[in-house]
Amino acid sequence: MAMQPLSDRTTGRDTRSDSSGEAGDGAAQQRLWQVLRHVSSPVFSVARRADRGLAHAGLERGPWLVIGVIAGIALWFGLATPVAWIGAVGIALLLATAGAFLLWRERVPDLTLALLGIGLAVAFGILLIWARSAMVGAPAIEYPQMETMNARILEREEQPARERVRLVVATRVGDNAEAVKMRINVPQDAATPEMQRGAVVRVTARLMPPAPPLVPGAYDFARTAWFQGLAATGSAVGPVEVVEPAPAGWGGIAAVQRDLSAHVRSHLDGSAGSIAAAFASGDRGAIAEADEDAMRDAGLTHLLSISGLHVSAVIAAAYFLALKLLALWSWLALRVRLPVVAAAVGALAGVGYTLLTGAEVPTVRSCAAAVLVLVALALGREPLTFRLLAVAAGFVLLLWPESVAGPSFQMSFSAVLAIVALHNSAPVRAFLAPREEAWWMRPLRGGAMLLVTGLVIEIALMPIVLFHFHRAGLYGALANMVGIPLVTFISMPLIALALVADLVGLGAPVWWLVGKSLDLLLAIAHFTASRPGAVKLAPHMGGFAFFLFVAGGLWLALWGGRARFAGFAPVAVATMLTIATPRPDVLISRDGRHVGIVEDGELLTLRESRSSYASDTLSELGALDAPPVPLASWPGAQCSGEFCVATIRREGRAYTLLLAKGRDYVTERDLAAACARVDIVVADRWLPRSCRPRWLKADRRMLEQTGGLAIRLPDREVQTVAQGQGAHGWWHGAGGVRREPEPAPKPEPRKPDQ
Repeated sequence: MAMQPLSDRTTGRDTRSDSSGEAGDGAAQQRLWQVLRHVSSPVFSVARRADRGLAHAGLERGPWLVIGVIAGIALWFGLATPVAWIGAVGIALLLATAGAFLLWRERVPDLTLALLGIGLAVAFGILLIWARSAMVGAPAIEYPQMETMNARILEREEQPARERVRLVVATRVGDNAEAVKMRINVPQDAATPEMQRGAVVRVTARLMPPAPPLVPGAYDFARTAWFQGLAATGSAVGPVEVVEPAPAGWGGIAAVQRDLSAHVRSHLDGSAGSIAAAFASGDRGAIAEADEDAMRDAGLTHLLSISGLHVSAVIAAAYFLALKLLALWSWLALRVRLPVVAAAVGALAGVGYTLLTGAEVPTVRSCAAAVLVLVALALGREPLTFRLLAVAAGFVLLLWPESVAGPSFQMSFSAVLAIVALHNSAPVRAFLAPREEAWWMRPLRGGAMLLVTGLVIEIALMPIVLFHFHRAGLYGALANMVGIPLVTFISMPLIALALVADLVGLGAPVWWLVGKSLDLLLAIAHFTASRPGAVKLAPHMGGFAFFLFVAGGLWLALWGGRARFAGFAPVAVATMLTIATPRPDVLISRDGRHVGIVEDGELLTLRESRSSYASDTLSELGALDAPPVPLASWPGAQCSGEFCVATIRREGRAYTLLLAKGRDYVTERDLAAACARVDIVVADRWLPRSCRPRWLKADRRMLEQTGGLAIRLPDREVQTVAQGQGAHGWWHGAGGVRREPEPAPKPEPRKPDQ
């Protein structure tokens, strides 16, 4: 009997088709794996080469992880919406996943750790700053208002140079049941000694929402206030009554700081006393504005803010004094490792000085770094390393991740990074190595190294200063070559000696020496700042150029071998972009009241503002250091009590601007006719829809959406403050009402005869 083909006897299904199907599936899977292997082979080859390159570079991983966190924080600030933030976290995690896959598929440990570490660090940075913003951010009040309230004082800052006392208070405004924090300026003659931390005062204040940037590129106080938890700022109107005195013990370190500052100023008058008080207690409120401007233009402002230089000087002095004095006690020297004890004394001195001077972010970072250096010295390790800097920076980022966006963290981190990179380089190590030489050669080499270090720091800080302050000092390295040793080795030790001598009533001669040393510092600052070309203003650097500067600088500092010189490429591109950045032709403030027109090297202003901040900001963003000129006195403008009409020419084309000055009633027909004859209309009030200029109507309705404007006429480009704000909590629009940012207005086409 012939056998039936192999089949399922109950169903009659032919099993040979199953076997052939399985064979077909296996062949298909094999072909798929071959295709994937063919496609992935070049990828794995590149991965292996990248891994060998990373292995030969010999990089320290710690600094790059911190840079990954910084990159994540910067991405959160730069991206506009929560969707973009979540997308960035997803991409970073995909990068980390790719690293994990390579670890499973290929033996590329260095590349795997790089991808995994950087991906996780970037994601962590985004989530860290997002969480910080959600926890500490305080919504601003919606509109300007006058309020009478009872408020508890949280902080008191003396500012005698500005004839006021600044109070940070907690109170409840209106029907809101939640307490809010705000900052109120009290005239100096209205402030009493009873207004101390912890006291409750009754005050009537004119309150404003924290101000967004006046124009694109200007200082963003709203962002700073958001992370400080400030819902409003304002000024006291009328007398301030102390309702409840401060409880005992509320003064704390702030009271000690205030008393120490007053003690120093009582022994040393004038500008020298104000600077000595800043060095001793961190109180800069008494420094005259002219002296601060001179120190800034001379590149010496960092000497006024307590940071790495001051903390390092205090810790170093405490360390070496403890080491030398304890060495005189033979019993202790034979039984205890004196460097460890001296390091503990130095650390305590540094922490105490940091707390006494206000524990600002740069001070905390410097204190953390200096304590780590002490630990390294006590253990006999190399003190100046990128790893220690990374630990100190990471400590600050965990506490204040928002500091990444501010100039203080950027400048201090960059300066220390430049110093460590320079002094760890082989040529510098060889130059500073001990050798047989004449006695005068060692101090000569030290002075040359100090000058080179100053130049490197100036170069490292210049992009940051240009980006935030739109100015660059040309003689800062020379001024610092004298100013830093003067403060570190003369002024600060003399201040410490004078305070100790005051305990026995013998401080007067030492205070005289302190005054002379600080008078010399101020003389250096004023002389340097007054030199021709000491300061150069520049238009606002774009974010892309700043990113290239930072990326190139980090590559130059942290990479190894000849490959590090590739960092000069992005720096060169950023330099060309910065040089090629044109000045804006018209600057319009967020409220429409202040308008600056750049014409023939002068800044023409619509109003002679009583606010030096407004005029200074317009001058800086216009890259013009000459005093502003009233538009009414310019021959190309015609001004009445209500409007100014100005015609300016760019690249052979005329542009006519209509600028509102007053608030008197103007008939709609006349206004519509005037608008139709001009290209741009600017007003600090709402204009009717019948006002239709040929290009742009920047009235209050538009400026509430966009914030301040920077206009370049030849390219017909309008840059707005809103473009850099996104959906972050501190952006409420220029009018104080939360609004979604709108894109910049697009120019309308012009007819050839217009």
